[in-house]
Amino acid sequence: MADQYFSHEPSSTDVRRPVAARIWGRDYDLVSAPGVFSKDRLDLGTSVLLREVEPPVAEGTYLDLGCGYGPICCAIAIECAQAQVWAVDVNRRALELTAENATRLKVADRVHPALPEEVPDEVRFHQIWSNPAIRIGKPELHRMLLTWLPRLTPDGVAWLVVGKNLGADSLQRWLVDQGFECARHASAKGFRVLRVARATNGSGAASSGYGQP
Repeated sequence: MADQYFSHEPSSTDVRRPVAARIWGRDYDLVSAPGVFSKDRLDLGTSVLLREVEPPVAEGTYLDLGCGYGPICCAIAIECAQAQVWAVDVNRRALELTAENATRLKVADRVHPALPEEVPDEVRFHQIWSNPAIRIGKPELHRMLLTWLPRLTPDGVAWLVVGKNLGADSLQRWLVDQGFECARHASAKGFRVLRVARATNGSGAASSGYGQP
């Protein structure tokens, strides 16, 4: 049976391969391997996310949730010289690849690959970026989001990209029901980009942002 990209220890042969990507106007030469998400290219959902949302520029602590081989976290570290970026994944090979890519790009001092349990409890995030692993199943997805979204700073935001056919709109409604503000920031190529923040009214009855097609 083939590895799932959310396997803890992929059993496939670890053969490194080059991946070229263009992110925020820069060309990247990264390395990937079997057993991780979108091993051969920058996947369409992540491409949409990075095209529709401007890179962070302010000093802060950022989280790439489900980092894969590290294109998002490495690009944030390149774009924002004062950023500290945590790159979290359950897949150990993905974390190894992220570390290798961060080293290649000379940002290893500011990119911190980690298993979920290795992130100190006191760390809070100014932004969370994620193409979440929808295929882990709804209960596990909800548990993951309820673990990490409360760790946003009071004015922090999360950027999530989710396929429309994989339940983006129902996830948006669920996030509002949990007490978050969740607006549809963009729609492209069959994906929604959701902007998530803490509710400002304390009631959880935040706007769902359904005005955008």
